[in-house]
Amino acid sequence: MYVKQLYTGCLAEAAYYIESNGEAAIIDPMRETEPYTTLAEDRGAKIKYIFETHFHADFVSGHIDLAKKSGATIVYGPTANPSYDVHVGTDNEEFKIGNATIRLLHTPGHTPESSTYLLIDENGKNEAIFTGDTLFLGDVGRPDLAIKSDVTEKDLAGMLYDSLRNKIMPLEDNLTVYPGHGAGSACGKNMSKETIGNLGDQKQNNYALRADMTKEEFVAEVLDGIAPPPQYFPKNAMLNKTGYTSIDDIMTKGNVALSIEDLENEKDALILDTRTQKDFIQGFIPNSIFIGLNGQFAVWVGNLIENLNQKIIIIADEGKEQEACLRLARVGYDNCIGYLKGGFATWENTSKPIETIKSISAEELEQLNNDSKITIVDARKTNEYNAQHIDGAISYPLDYINSHLNELDKEETQYLHCAGGYRSVIAISILRKEGYNNIIDVAGGSSAIFKNTQLPITEFVCPSTL
Repeated sequence: MYVKQLYTGCLAEAAYYIESNGEAAIIDPMRETEPYTTLAEDRGAKIKYIFETHFHADFVSGHIDLAKKSGATIVYGPTANPSYDVHVGTDNEEFKIGNATIRLLHTPGHTPESSTYLLIDENGKNEAIFTGDTLFLGDVGRPDLAIKSDVTEKDLAGMLYDSLRNKIMPLEDNLTVYPGHGAGSACGKNMSKETIGNLGDQKQNNYALRADMTKEEFVAEVLDGIAPPPQYFPKNAMLNKTGYTSIDDIMTKGNVALSIEDLENEKDALILDTRTQKDFIQGFIPNSIFIGLNGQFAVWVGNLIENLNQKIIIIADEGKEQEACLRLARVGYDNCIGYLKGGFATWENTSKPIETIKSISAEELEQLNNDSKITIVDARKTNEYNAQHIDGAISYPLDYINSHLNELDKEETQYLHCAGGYRSVIAISILRKEGYNNIIDVAGGSSAIFKNTQLPITEFVCPSTL
């Protein structure tokens, strides 16, 4: 028996390949099919099943395309009712993969159809559980993402409590836990950086598996501090439920080299610059926005570009154009219509206008603040700001920038930072497009500010230590 985790860091998402005696199963595949079909071909195996743990909200699964290419059967847990052919499994139903067995455990809570898959080896021994978003390492899935459901988040949290205690916790401590996500995913709030764990360790260390926890305590704790889901989550969940355009067609449409004239003729297209923030600061096409491939590209696209059908033209380093198109498609942005041939250099080598962003060091920010009162804007998440921030800085989280575009003063010079410099440039590019021309970037963000300056800082102090 062979198990391989295929982890996608940008989305903190784990898919799985399971194989026994020439037959394979895939759990929660990403949008692209090639990694799974190639792995099966290289190992001389045939993909028999594609198991989905639930209707994913944070990415578009590749299950439909993969099933068409491999002939595999898509399996969902009870209550799932997608708009395409699947096998809707029953609780404790078993599926044979060669000499191994996969047992479906219905574990509602993250969503009503959420299921965990128990892997049983050739000798009938329980080996591992593939928990999707039911159980993470250090956390559990948020219970507020059900689509078009009449159950509340409190109802789902109660279901999750029961699922964990009735289906997961009675299993053997030595089982390997293969979760659907690791740290960085918005599907939970306290996930470990580790991506493979042990059930016994989770019983000891995961707050949600405390043996003495009542259902009321669990519901209160699992719902506490959950930030609103990114705007693209329900849209992706619906695509996963109703179906989508073939990834091959999307990649073909996006693999078109455009001229400057082509770009300028597409008046309703968004120009998305995917280079590094350093390159963008030094020069960019007017009205383009920056979201670099070197960061959590797909997550920020999903947070900030509200229309999944938005036409998008890519500005990318040579050789990165197809990567950008694929990473857009992973979160449901299927309308990439091409890329500027030659990238930004093509635009730069004309007489057309180029914009830049002024950037200063943390030390320069400190000197300016000492000389006179200045306005500092903090684009980090609210919890980051609350933990530690410059005295008097305005909290202006990038996550919600589209709802607050008119809240800053367009005439005032403002100094904007995030934690390291990636998010601040995204924010400034969006604000610049909206007519904010006096915002200056602080290079290195709060990491550099807290390390290299003596600017006055407000820090959160836990009340229990007072």
